[in-house]
Amino acid sequence: MPQRPAKKGPRPPRGGKPSISAFFPAYNEEANIAALCLKTAAVLRRLAGDWEVIAVNDGSRDRTAAVVEGLHRKERRIRVVSHPVNRGYGAAVKTGFASAGMDWIFFTDGDGQFDVNELDRLVPLMADHDLVVGYRIKRADPFQRKANAWAWGTLVRTLFGLKGVRDIDCAFKIVRRSVFEKFSLETTGAMISTELLVKSQKNGFRIVEIGVSHYPRTAGVQTGAKLGVIARAFKELFLYFVRWQLRGYR
Repeated sequence: MPQRPAKKGPRPPRGGKPSISAFFPAYNEEANIAALCLKTAAVLRRLAGDWEVIAVNDGSRDRTAAVVEGLHRKERRIRVVSHPVNRGYGAAVKTGFASAGMDWIFFTDGDGQFDVNELDRLVPLMADHDLVVGYRIKRADPFQRKANAWAWGTLVRTLFGLKGVRDIDCAFKIVRRSVFEKFSLETTGAMISTELLVKSQKNGFRIVEIGVSHYPRTAGVQTGAKLGVIARAFKELFLYFVRWQLRGYR
């Protein structure tokens, strides 16, 4: 799977509206994915001149892929891209970017903790910026998860000199596809948002942050706080800190 979206010529906007691909990394999200796909499609019909919705099925063991395939039979602009085995959150994000075909690429998580209707708030900022990134106004997660996120964010800001982004891992971002003409993404775990922001900042892309709502998960199981996921994140963190130092990404 390529690490950056395939190069395509710019699409002329329809009615002055942008073209937007939306994707969601999804692992065992059978209970959430249909509602999220349909809600996102409804939002994009209103906001975009051309659009598509992509569920990145990261080796799910449930019916996540089958549910989206069922939606695809009724709406061809909703589709699924699947990993044969679970490869991790960052790998799913990379596949989402690589699979997207529009001029702007929006992504959020497949667990339904964000309201895709709030994409309305990001669209007006797109004209003057290359990345519009959300921050959770009030994070609806258990205390341990919030404490881990605070520690992680403090660490990566210190190591990489990342400025102006208060919620690095907020999964509510829209990115101009031309950003990926300057760099490709390398990480495959929880480092993916840090990598996207660090490399974008280093390459001079314009980033703006805006507050978004965050809601408790109502179905499925969170996996981000598992010890294996955390250990992999720290391994990637220090590996790429050294690697990017040598390349000047600080």
